[in-house]
Amino acid sequence: MKRSYRNGIAAIISLVFIAGLALPAGALEIGARGYYWFPTLKATLKAGSSGTEVNIKDDLGIGDSNTYSVEAFAGLGNHHLTLSYTPLDYSGSKNITKTINFNNKNYVAGSGVNTDLRLKMLDAEYRYDLLNFENILSGFSINLLGKVKYLDGEAKLNSTAAGEQKQTFGVAVPMIGAGLHVGMIANILEARAQAAGIGYSGNYFVDALADVTLTPFPFMRLSAGYRYMKIKIDNISDTYGDLDFYGPYLGLAVAW
Repeated sequence: MKRSYRNGIAAIISLVFIAGLALPAGALEIGARGYYWFPTLKATLKAGSSGTEVNIKDDLGIGDSNTYSVEAFAGLGNHHLTLSYTPLDYSGSKNITKTINFNNKNYVAGSGVNTDLRLKMLDAEYRYDLLNFENILSGFSINLLGKVKYLDGEAKLNSTAAGEQKQTFGVAVPMIGAGLHVGMIANILEARAQAAGIGYSGNYFVDALADVTLTPFPFMRLSAGYRYMKIKIDNISDTYGDLDFYGPYLGLAVAW
């Protein structure tokens, strides 16, 4: 799985840059961006329809953990494409205070349990500038966006007495949304905000962010912002959960 993700990201970046070389200079903006995210985690999880719903912090001792995102992006006129990858990796240990049924295996109250929770997200986003006044004053645009988020998840409990039990799930989610871009100091300081989401059959997904970007040198962009993501899953591969990730991030991008 790790190798396939790395190969996929490398292929995506290669295709974006090859496409850029195939078009006339100045016709296409291409670039890469990296974020370092400091999310707070709030989550409940249940494995199996008859499983025990647990608060992963209070019941399993999982704490917050920082992560990163990497992106490749391209834009031509009013059309923009972004492909990104974000891993979320958590672990914790605790002597549990209640018996937990996890995917038909019981972990008895008082036993020491080690927990791992891993999520990998691969996003493909298309954005269209519905209103574009980038050439007027400092610049202003409103855009519509559609994206597909592929979510690959794994939760694992392990104790000396009961052994290891694992629950995995995967889902591809189409999302729609909108965004806003404002150039506050032409080509030097700008702000953006965007949100996308979808809900169906008791499941819903929301991904939103806002940031301010400074361009101190040509081709380099520094950003600081805040991202909120909510994942509500109801019987996806017999997994049930309500997970919130929210917090600030810092970013660095290079673009041509």
